[in-house]
Amino acid sequence: MSTIVTGIEQEWSLDEHRRELVGYCYRMLGSAFDAEDAVQETMVRAWRARDRFEGRSTLRSWLYRIATNVCMDTLSSRNRRARPMDMSTSAWQPVEASLAARQPEESWMEPILDAQVLPVVADPADVAVGRESIRLAFVAALQHLPPRQRAVLILRDVLRWKADEVATLLETSTASVNSALQRARATLDTRGATSEEAYDPLDEAQRELLAQYVEAFESYDVDRFVALLHQDATQNMPPYEMWLEGPEAIGAWMLGVGIGCRGSRLLPTVANGAPAFAQYRASGPDGRHEPWALQVVEVADGQVMAITSFLDTRLFALLGLPAHPDG
Repeated sequence: MSTIVTGIEQEWSLDEHRRELVGYCYRMLGSAFDAEDAVQETMVRAWRARDRFEGRSTLRSWLYRIATNVCMDTLSSRNRRARPMDMSTSAWQPVEASLAARQPEESWMEPILDAQVLPVVADPADVAVGRESIRLAFVAALQHLPPRQRAVLILRDVLRWKADEVATLLETSTASVNSALQRARATLDTRGATSEEAYDPLDEAQRELLAQYVEAFESYDVDRFVALLHQDATQNMPPYEMWLEGPEAIGAWMLGVGIGCRGSRLLPTVANGAPAFAQYRASGPDGRHEPWALQVVEVADGQVMAITSFLDTRLFALLGLPAHPDG
């Protein structure tokens, strides 16, 4: 399959579209693995249908039509991906039982690195929109939309396609597209998808907060760590159903069930439009650090508002994260 895809990219220069297609499929599917598979399938279908591409639309819009159909096929065959907070409206109690329930990996939303889906060179305003549109809360809210509404909202509000262009892609009317967009926006308004402040790597206050976060976590100074948390801060760890709320509960978990994270190393990155850290936990008698989780950290009002630790270590290879903290 890789040979086929390489052949397509050489003939049509499709590689320039891959990053944005991964971003589109990720927003549609809520999964980095599914997004990569969808783009691969898009390239294969494009290759097989190359003789039917007549040039009446741009290659880009033709690929988006194929990618949309691939995503629709995927969504028709599986349940909506979710976050632990979608499983229960209240935080987990008691903390000691927090690892008692888990769901298969394919039940959960997955993270994506900004570098994999956002353009390398872009207008700052476009970068800001791109970051907001891959925030965990926003992507989670998208999963509540019917697939066609989801596609319409992403194409219109994120990618800024015109209504008639979306209508052509979906083989429907402009009026139908506008109606679907209104319904999709109304649903997102009820989901509270944009509660945290935007991440700005050049913001000195945010950099200082994140430096303190790393120092406190790596030294496992729990008192210092929880002092960085907002009073309504949450923590969740897919594939476990648990989620915690408040510094006291998070601190109790760190000193109890989560004590194995003592001695971890953190490497900074940026995922889902937010600061993130690849966490490596000490393993074995030699203290060697091995991949453990990708932490996505959301901030608000100068404090940590949410920590999502994705424990699927397959993500390290998929997202290009190093196998060890020292590279």
